Amino acid sequence: MANSIASPEATDAFIIVSGIISIPFPPVTMANSIASPEATDAFIIVSGIISILFAIFQFKLVSRISLTGAPGGGHSETLVSGVNIDTSKLIGIYEAIREGADSFLKAEYTMCAYFIVAFGTVVLLLVSYTGGEFHIEEGGLTCVSFVAGGLTSMLSGWIGMKVAVFSNARTTVMAAGSNPWTDAFNTAFRAGSVMGFALVGLSMLVLFILAHFFTLYFDKWDVAGSGEALKLTECLAGYGLGGSAIALFGRVGGGIYTKAADVGADLAGKVVENIPEDDPRNPATIADNVGDNVGDVAGMGSDLFGSFAEATCAALVVASNSPTLIAAGGWSGLMFPVTISAGGVIVCLLCSFVATNIMPVKHEADIETVLKVQLGLTTLVLTPVIYALAALFLPSTFELSRVADPTISFDFTPLKAWACVISGLWSGCTIGFITEYYTSHSYSPVREVAQSCETGAATNIIYGLALGYRSAILPVSLLAIVVYISFWLGDMYGVALAALGMLSNLATCLAIDVYGPICDNAGGIAEMSELPENVRDVTDALDAAGNTTAAIGKGFAIGSACLVGLALFGAFITRAGLTAASVSLVSPLIFASLIFGAMIPYWFSAMTMKSVGKAANEMVKEVARQFREIPGLLEGTPGHAPADHARCIAISTDASLREMVPPAILVMSTPLLFGIFLGVDSVAGMLAGAIVSSIQMAISSSNTGGAWDNAKKYVEKGKLVVDGVVQGKGSEIHKAAVVGDTVGDPLKDTSGPALNIVMKLMAILSLVFADFFMSINSGKGLFDLPR
Repeated sequence: MANSIASPEATDAFIIVSGIISIPFPPVTMANSIASPEATDAFIIVSGIISILFAIFQFKLVSRISLTGAPGGGHSETLVSGVNIDTSKLIGIYEAIREGADSFLKAEYTMCAYFIVAFGTVVLLLVSYTGGEFHIEEGGLTCVSFVAGGLTSMLSGWIGMKVAVFSNARTTVMAAGSNPWTDAFNTAFRAGSVMGFALVGLSMLVLFILAHFFTLYFDKWDVAGSGEALKLTECLAGYGLGGSAIALFGRVGGGIYTKAADVGADLAGKVVENIPEDDPRNPATIADNVGDNVGDVAGMGSDLFGSFAEATCAALVVASNSPTLIAAGGWSGLMFPVTISAGGVIVCLLCSFVATNIMPVKHEADIETVLKVQLGLTTLVLTPVIYALAALFLPSTFELSRVADPTISFDFTPLKAWACVISGLWSGCTIGFITEYYTSHSYSPVREVAQSCETGAATNIIYGLALGYRSAILPVSLLAIVVYISFWLGDMYGVALAALGMLSNLATCLAIDVYGPICDNAGGIAEMSELPENVRDVTDALDAAGNTTAAIGKGFAIGSACLVGLALFGAFITRAGLTAASVSLVSPLIFASLIFGAMIPYWFSAMTMKSVGKAANEMVKEVARQFREIPGLLEGTPGHAPADHARCIAISTDASLREMVPPAILVMSTPLLFGIFLGVDSVAGMLAGAIVSSIQMAISSSNTGGAWDNAKKYVEKGKLVVDGVVQGKGSEIHKAAVVGDTVGDPLKDTSGPALNIVMKLMAILSLVFADFFMSINSGKGLFDLPR
């Protein structure tokens, strides 16, 4: 503790706030919105800074938990929350997980850095080339925003991964204390909050600062007829492209890593050798726990950062096409999409105290309730808040043009904007709970899957696939209703606002998502450290609730990706100047492109699934080799040589880095090739097919895998009774359930979630390169095929 009155944290906060406020932002003209441009700037900046400071505050609370019990460390035995436990083995496992996660992320982000440099050059050159000549300034600004988006995405993933790894062992320690339910839950939830609030605050501030700096070049953005507002927002679209491109590597690479280790560990351990999950004898367990952090945390963070950036950019592009919004709303009206996120993060911050202080977890039954209350409460509180934001920052009325026919305009009001946003907000919450119904063993669909294991793995697979297909019906129907309502009220601007509404409580959703992998790691560490059974009981209960909320999070992420992809599709249509007639389904080129686009998710999923299979096959063989060649390892003979965890980590790392490249090439090259050779209308058809196909496949894949996972847990909890006999771990029914869980792992954690990015990345890439496509044969492509 220093002798100054101000703490080091207060000093840091003062410097950060002073630095941002002192940035020489260009003045903007006062408009008819109630909020002035200065008030808009202050609201966004202060909200972003508060979000980051709250993340730091949460991290400080978690860091107070010592793994040794001594202020300076150094003791292997400690009294933790009233319980004597030997933490020497726990610390060793924690360090192994930390080193494995660091080494993988360093290798992955090194490749991502090379990609940013290489593809940033492509962005610079192709975006600059419009109308047969180079406009290097616009290409340069787009390249700057692309690099900023990529680096922010990497930083978001890195923060999440570091905090998750830092917190997992501390959650285990709290689970061994005298007040395990409250302390362990709060540790994991606060750690998740660090990522949630840091990501939202960073992404919002970086986008806002970029927009302000770009007004230095586009200084006539608010002059009617100048077209500079549209050019400004088009340059900002590079921010979403950078974030989404890195998210693809994070989701696919992290997904392959985690599922190669998970499937390999399950097959070699539970299925072949009949040893428990996370058994310290299994050489793949460290790699499995590393994978939870690099896939489920870093990958998810980058994915949802991309959703935020792309939804905001889509809304800005469509809004900038409205001269009356610029004239009547000015800077405040243009920045309304950003204020939604700014208001959302404050609501999420206040509601988080309900989980940790006002209604803390005191018993096992409280865990799921507290997490669900967070989702419901933030949704409820945001409903009136968003109306207040719309009334403050939007003009009382302004005109928007129809995307399909720019000659037709209609009036748009704050009330309509509010309706669009809350349609996305409430549908996201509803889709999350629908997903829970189909993936939680508290309800009949998953229990039916568990019961089907009575006749073997084959019927388990059949029931699980059927559940996944059926689970897509309600979410897709709900998304269709939201798209219709928001489009009817506000055309593509309304759809973009609906996407932002679904992401408005992103900080809370991310906190809950990250909570799950932290608890999963905490349970694995407890098992490998051979801590008392009561500790594993607590971590298992926390993890079980985390699995349920993770399913909710996946449904939320898929739904938001669909709306974001559609909003970006609308922004592309706007930028390319396409009309309803030019993208008619009766055109043979459009229909052929649509069919091809619908095939892309299947091609992509085939590549990622096979990658997991190849890596898992190698992992199984390596674990079997170590069991065979290391005397006493499988038997657990005292004094046996340690398992070679590093070799298993290397297998997952090498496989993920090698196998994540081909799917990325497929997703990123397809829009470019279509735009260059076939034209912008063909790109529109391809995007429509890819979005429609991806949403169905993402929901069914994720829910199938989630149902198989929880069916296995239902059996392991001893809840399944056949002919009066409890069918628990080690039974034939359990083995069948494990097979289903193993098949479902790459579906729910690799292919399914990665399809979110397929929808968004192809659309944002098309938007960024729309001007370049238009410069090739007037947008008809090099082939100039008959329409």
